[in-house]
Amino acid sequence: MSLFRSEEHVRRWTARHDYDVGAMLDLTRVWRLANAWYGDPRASDWRPRTRDESQAVLASVGLTGEFWELPR
Repeated sequence: MSLFRSEEHVRRWTARHDYDVGAMLDLTRVWRLANAWYGDPRASDWRPRTRDESQAVLASVGLTGEFWELPR
């Protein structure tokens, strides 16, 4: 993950380094994803998620589509 100040900054940086632009998220969505993804591993009922549960976490914060599809 890389942080940039604007979409224009992303586009200039990726062009200069010959990278494709991947997904761009604002910090609010990154924060929502981090909270949903990591939760509290100290909780007594914590367990690793299945692939489908992980996919549901991504969808719960609006991250859908081919880019966000986890491998089967």
